[in-house]
Amino acid sequence: MSTDKLSNLIVVGDRVLIAPSDITDRTKGGLYLPAGYQEKEDVQTGYIVQCGPGYPLPSDTADESWQPDRAAPRYLPLQVQAGDFALFLRKNAIEVKYAGEKYYVVPQSAILLVKRDEF
Repeated sequence: MSTDKLSNLIVVGDRVLIAPSDITDRTKGGLYLPAGYQEKEDVQTGYIVQCGPGYPLPSDTADESWQPDRAAPRYLPLQVQAGDFALFLRKNAIEVKYAGEKYYVVPQSAILLVKRDEF
């Protein structure tokens, strides 16, 4: 999962780009799962590769509507970070293939929990 090949991708808004974790084809007891079983699961896990800037905030100069808005956009940052291990709702994820790899674009609201390794 090299971030160099993703450097020209920009994630917008409150969305994150997730690389799915390795999918196993067996149960803990050793039984093989049928093809397509993982696609029917409600939740999935993966590592967050990139995050969008966050939720856009309104401009402070809205009181003078006749003047053009010259202020840089402001955002409320996301709670998640690149490198976090996330558990997310699959029904809200959009599958994307880029450079031969599968990723998911997921809004932050679809992420159920995050495991962060802090050193």
